[in-house]
Amino acid sequence: MLATRQPVLRRFWYPAMPAAMVDAGPQPFTLLGERLVLWRDADGKYAAMADRCCHRSAQLSKGWIDGNTIVCPYHGWAYDGAGTCVKIPQRPDSAGLRGTAVKSFFCEARYGHLWVALDEPLAPIPDWPEEIDSGYRRINQFYEPWNCAGLRLMENSFDNAHIHFVHRNTFGDINNPDPPEPTIERLDYGFVARSDVPVYNTEEQKKNLRDDSAFTVRHITAHWYMPFLRRLHIRYPSGLDHIIITAATPVGDGQSQIVQFCFRNDREAEAPAAGIIAFDRRVTAEDREVLEGTDYDVPLDMHSGIERHMPSDKPGLVMRRMLLDLLATHGETEQTRHPSRRAAE
Repeated sequence: MLATRQPVLRRFWYPAMPAAMVDAGPQPFTLLGERLVLWRDADGKYAAMADRCCHRSAQLSKGWIDGNTIVCPYHGWAYDGAGTCVKIPQRPDSAGLRGTAVKSFFCEARYGHLWVALDEPLAPIPDWPEEIDSGYRRINQFYEPWNCAGLRLMENSFDNAHIHFVHRNTFGDINNPDPPEPTIERLDYGFVARSDVPVYNTEEQKKNLRDDSAFTVRHITAHWYMPFLRRLHIRYPSGLDHIIITAATPVGDGQSQIVQFCFRNDREAEAPAAGIIAFDRRVTAEDREVLEGTDYDVPLDMHSGIERHMPSDKPGLVMRRMLLDLLATHGETEQTRHPSRRAAE
């Protein structure tokens, strides 16, 4: 599936950038191939618009904020948060303003990040109660580009079989490669998968978990939100919650902006954020090493013959089926650069 060629994927919310970056001034971002400018006006309201002045196509992200407008750096044309041109310095009588605008997009600030939808959203931004629960803290972890498809990372996130190989140096047990099978509950735009996964408890993790055992069990409740968003709730035997939010925001077909933060029900004095981030960094680096070598055009059609499957692939196969159903519901077919094996036959 080529994400940039599936219009329905424009109808979902994606975390695009930490709000703090936009607070410093206008920022460029590309979402599903669409070049955007993200900015905040003097009243603190955020906006997402096409990063192209309608006069001579200059990048608005190279401009500046003047009150509640963003000013083009080329000739000073100013736009409000809805994309309407409200000032042309060379036409002080306001002549020429009528109908002059750039395209604007849905934009909301949640969980310390700006979320953007390019078209009318099919579902709201998920509500995670830990954000306002005083018993939890949010730790912002990663914001970086990866050269892989968002669907590859989502499948990886629910793939219990890869743990003991990809993560053999952090928490996997390569001597026990047969993974536990999760239960899967389908939702309107995603699913919930539940499983119990035994893992190594490394010296590094013993400090983060405050658990000296050589092994521990992860009681996992994982939500997949269409198309490329995951909430991984890990509960340890001690009662510690480590809840990882990961988004593979699609920049292009083969590029994703990885946004990750976590919620925990402990305190900085008990487990410093630096140590938590360091361990999760090692884990994500192991995933990245493998995923950046995969084909970004993930075949949704499981009968295409392009990829083979095994029983532990079930969560990923459910994703593919649900995405195919989504496309069909909205009158689309899978767009791919792979030739059809059926057609070849």
